[in-house]
Formats: sequence, structure tokens, C-alpha cells
Amino acid sequence: MTMRRLHLLIATGLIAIGATAAFAGGSPAPFQQYEPDPALKTATKANLEGRVRHACTIVQARLTSAPEASLERPCGCYAKQTLRSLDESEIEAYRATGYFNDSARAKALSALDSCKLQRPV
Repeated sequence: MTMRRLHLLIATGLIAIGATAAFAGGSPAPFQQYEPDPALKTATKANLEGRVRHACTIVQARLTSAPEASLERPCGCYAKQTLRSLDESEIEAYRATGYFNDSARAKALSALDSCKLQRPV
């Protein structure tokens, strides 16, 4: 699956369930038509972490065919590590767009590896 198709799948899934969150992976090009949830602008870091954890659970379940419940702990690890590693400009970029920018994406990919989650291909 190409990165572009994977991102389109992620965006479609997130919009369909009403969640707005980021997940590590390629270019933000498929998200250009995407309207982020306005609540992101004022969301607490704990809320942002919950959104990232939720998106991770959904995507990892699709990638691995594992039940979502079995991914709560590793996706919690991923969300916590990713958000703790982001600087203020990366967090603000996420709040504005609903997805990780290039520098944040690199940190998110590192968190995927650290938490033993599958990287998007």
C-alpha cells in the first residue's frame, strides 16, 4: 500500500468516526482538503494524547488485523512518547492542521518503533 493511499485511508477513517488525530507516515498531501476539528485549537495536551492514541488504535488494528482492545497499551505508549517529544511549534502545527508536520512525523515514527508498533508502509 502506498503512503498516499495509506494516508487517504487514515483520513477517511478518522473523518468517518468523527475523530481528528495524527498518525506517523508520509506526506500530508491527502489532507489538503481535510478540515481539522476546531476543538483541536483549544484541546489540552491530555486530549490531544487521547486523540492520537485513538487514531493509532484504529490504524494499527487495520494494519495488523488485531482487535483494537489489544492495542490500547502500545498505542498509549505511542501517543505519550510522541506528544512528549514534540516541541511547541510542532504541537501548534498539529492543532492547526490535524496531522503531524515533517519534524513531528520523524519523532512519531521513532515512537512507533520504540512502542513496537507497525510502521505504515
